[in-house]
Order: sequence, then structure tokens, then C-alpha cells
Amino acid sequence: MFRHLALAAALLACGASAEAHHSTAMFDMLHTTTLVGTVRQFQWENPHCYIQLVVRNARGQDEEWSLEMTAPMHLQRLGWKRTSLKPGDRITVTIHPMRDGSRGGNVLTATGADGKPIGGPA
Repeated sequence: MFRHLALAAALLACGASAEAHHSTAMFDMLHTTTLVGTVRQFQWENPHCYIQLVVRNARGQDEEWSLEMTAPMHLQRLGWKRTSLKPGDRITVTIHPMRDGSRGGNVLTATGADGKPIGGPA
């Protein structure tokens, strides 16, 4: 009996941590922000892909934004590839920004300098 209770407790704990990992609580899901910048790095890795984007702020200074995406296998289904972005590419992204105001967010859409969508919605 004790083993069954211990197993049930362990499974519940794992479920809670998995749910916390996939939480969007850090992002302001009620607002979107559009950024135009230059890709510094495209990180194609599990469990999430990231775009490191250099954006010029209103004072003319470069700021780096860390933009989270979903896992590579999900992005592949949407038409993304490991080679979809390379350093130096100019892109426009729409994101849900971080709640705390830091330079980051969750990518919703990405468009190349030619105006064409990159992949599909992330």
C-alpha cells in the first residue's frame, strides 16, 4: 500500500513540474510587441528554440532580446528549419513580451526582410 501511495505522489509531483515548465506565466499574454532587428544567433535545440535578436532602441543603442520559441519538432511541422535564420538576417517578430519588462518574449510570428513569413506561427 505504501508503495502505491509513494508512486502516486511521485507521479503527481512530476506532473506539476511538467506543467510549470510549460507555463506561459512569465509572458504578458494580453499584449504583443513588434521588434525589428538583426539575428545574432538562432538556437535550434530542445526543449525550446531561441532567437537572439539585436534591436536598436529609441536612443539609438543596440539591445539584445532573447526570444523563446517552441521545440524544434513543433517548429518543423510549421515549416521552420535549423537553417531558417542565420546571423546577420534582418527580421521582424511579433512577441508576447516578458511580464517583468526585461528584454525577452515568446515569438508569435517572424517575417524576413523580404516581407515573407518565416515558417509558420511559432
